[in-house]
Amino acid sequence: MEKLWGDNYFDQKGKKWKNHSKPDEAGADDLKRAFVSLIMEPVIRLCRATMNGEMDKVNKMIDNLGIVLKADEKGLSGKLLMKAVFQKWIPAADALLEMIILKLPSPVKA
Repeated sequence: MEKLWGDNYFDQKGKKWKNHSKPDEAGADDLKRAFVSLIMEPVIRLCRATMNGEMDKVNKMIDNLGIVLKADEKGLSGKLLMKAVFQKWIPAADALLEMIILKLPSPVKA
């Protein structure tokens, strides 16, 4: 998790972590920050595939993520499909509840 933040890069070809992208190294211009390449790009690819109706890509991605859609959800398209997929993959209610539990003080303390 520490590697995802800051000036950390993952070299896919060399299978190595790097602290910075040196312009004099061969292929260094292709390196993206770890958070972008490992977190943001997959989210963006899934979002674009659902919005564009590329169901072969969507099915492959949701199978890899372990997301199971109901029969009526599989028939959705566009924004409704994206909403269904992301609600199952990254449920905001669970994250919000956990944040409330961990960050807000108890009523007695408040």
